[in-house]
Amino acid sequence: MILTDPYGAGPSNTEESLSFMPEISAYESDALPGETVDAVVIGGGPAGLNGALMLARSRRTVVVIDSGAPRNAPAEAMHGFISLDGTPPLDLLDRARQQVRSYGGMIVLGEVVSAQPGEPAADGDLRFAVALADARTITARRVLIATGLRDVLPDVPGLARHWGHSVIHCPYCHGWEVRDEPIGVLATGSSSIHQALLFRQLTDDLVYFTRGIDLDDDTRARFAARNIRVVDTAVVEVVDDVDGSLAGVRLADGTLVERRIIAVATAMQARTEGLEGLGLPMETLPDDMGRRFASGMAGTTDVPGVWVAGNATDLAAQVGASAAAGALAGAHINALLVTFDTDAAVGAAHSNATT
Repeated sequence: MILTDPYGAGPSNTEESLSFMPEISAYESDALPGETVDAVVIGGGPAGLNGALMLARSRRTVVVIDSGAPRNAPAEAMHGFISLDGTPPLDLLDRARQQVRSYGGMIVLGEVVSAQPGEPAADGDLRFAVALADARTITARRVLIATGLRDVLPDVPGLARHWGHSVIHCPYCHGWEVRDEPIGVLATGSSSIHQALLFRQLTDDLVYFTRGIDLDDDTRARFAARNIRVVDTAVVEVVDDVDGSLAGVRLADGTLVERRIIAVATAMQARTEGLEGLGLPMETLPDDMGRRFASGMAGTTDVPGVWVAGNATDLAAQVGASAAAGALAGAHINALLVTFDTDAAVGAAHSNATT
């Protein structure tokens, strides 16, 4: 399997993949504050930035730590988000950073290498210590994890270099743009069956490559009724045209099945690097579909003071859903901080009255 981050980090474990990694999307970074802040947001995508926006608008001191490698960086545009449909992903993030900063929020370009609970404050409030790769550190009262995910592609030679362009995964993210094209679906598990039916809505020319995965008679009959061609011969490589565009799929018997687009259901893995010290519970989805942070209402977790939002916990969320989850988590964090601050103020007033 090839680990890739099609919205930013790129393929990561083959020589071909390493040569195809997109550059970090660098931008001007704020200074990391030395004092304890109300909240640290780890991850500067739609979920993290919208969570930070809600906190900053509530006059909370909030710092977003962002690696500068958004998942959707290779995509020309994001879709399915009303009023912003067709917006280039990096343009959206740039505008979001400006808005967070306009309310006093800080955006720091850096890589988190550790995050863990610290010693509680004198008033009993929580503290979290976050360290960056360059040895900078910050202490926060609460933490929002919005690190997103990585996609795992099947290890088919030639596939990774087209990821995010001619090799896609989501009919809602990219389907309209590839309508009426010859599309091939590379099976990776049972979820690929549903994926094929979704892409059939977009084209009359669809080929399903089983790749050795069993396809029962009922599914074959359903595919036949929808004029989806099934190919059981093994796929050995993805073939390029002379201009470097995707030409098709080479089979084990030497046949080239011409395709302009390949759809593949990736396995999705929450980005967890540097977060092990928080002890956040994880969930593995059935059929090898992926692994995510477990979360509850408003992104709460089993670790007091830590929330998660976006693709790190909801692997199927598009930009709009991720942003909404971040907003909800940010509002919830602020609400609980308000409760703690009020309780602390009442306690202090009572102590003063009795002395």
